[in-house]
Amino acid sequence: MELKQLKYLVTIVESGSFGKAAQKLDVGTSALSQQISKLEDELCTRLLRRSTTGVEPTPSGLAFFKQAQLVLRHTQYAIEAAHSSRLTGHVCVGFSPSIASVLGVPLMNLMSKRYPDIKVHLVESLSGNLATLVNSRQLDIAIIFTQDVDPSWSVQPLLKEPMFLMAHEDLLHQYGFADNIQTKQIEFEKVNQLPLALPSQRHGLRKFLEQKVELLNVEFEIDGLHLLMNCVRQLNMATIQPGSAYFEYLRSDLCFLKIVSPELDRMNYLISISEEELSPASLATKVAIKTCIKDLINKDLWPSAELLDF
Repeated sequence: MELKQLKYLVTIVESGSFGKAAQKLDVGTSALSQQISKLEDELCTRLLRRSTTGVEPTPSGLAFFKQAQLVLRHTQYAIEAAHSSRLTGHVCVGFSPSIASVLGVPLMNLMSKRYPDIKVHLVESLSGNLATLVNSRQLDIAIIFTQDVDPSWSVQPLLKEPMFLMAHEDLLHQYGFADNIQTKQIEFEKVNQLPLALPSQRHGLRKFLEQKVELLNVEFEIDGLHLLMNCVRQLNMATIQPGSAYFEYLRSDLCFLKIVSPELDRMNYLISISEEELSPASLATKVAIKTCIKDLINKDLWPSAELLDF
């Protein structure tokens, strides 16, 4: 088995046809077909199935394709490591918008100082999307809000975030909740009387809240954290968010009240494909993420987050 055969198969699956793959690889279609036939003969199984619309992998081919992607990535890491005495490589990391708002800049700063030859690709997306991207091997590492993931993944609890009501003081006075401004706490029964703006139901935060409490009075659905917070800041609405969404520019305009009765705590998990499959650069990045989180919480720069024992 040769590396070029793995590259050929991966390119064919990603392209969906021998012709397109041959163009990308700059080889003849017949030569490409011969290499795949040799690979199938060596493995004693069919990897690709031709159809009128192109080429698709068989179940065996799909399983082989995923592992071939990893082999090619690690081969590239090995090449890069050989070119440098320092730790090098590429790492793809995914954060939700609220996590990125607190952790994104400190992590990039730490990585640039500690591992200048590691190229970090930071992706901001919804928690559910991040899990999908890890599963499809488009991300190496992510922080999400559920541990209900592929059993082969590495999953580690990181921190716990309580939920807060964020609303303009005038809105709270309008509903008779002036006392709560003083105590900096509010019962969920009162929260549910306010006109709430929350992400749509495909969003991890919304799913988390609906699992914990019932009868959310959601009048506005806004997907986009900064847009949502600006609407709460300027319009007659409130929201429920973790402390990481309480951006500096909001603090002069919005009240920040911890929700009690019941308290709503969201767990954050660091996930990745299994550590046996991670490159040295990815393993170093996981350590850097934990270092950043500890530093931010110890310096009270992550509002009300509770560090777990890791």
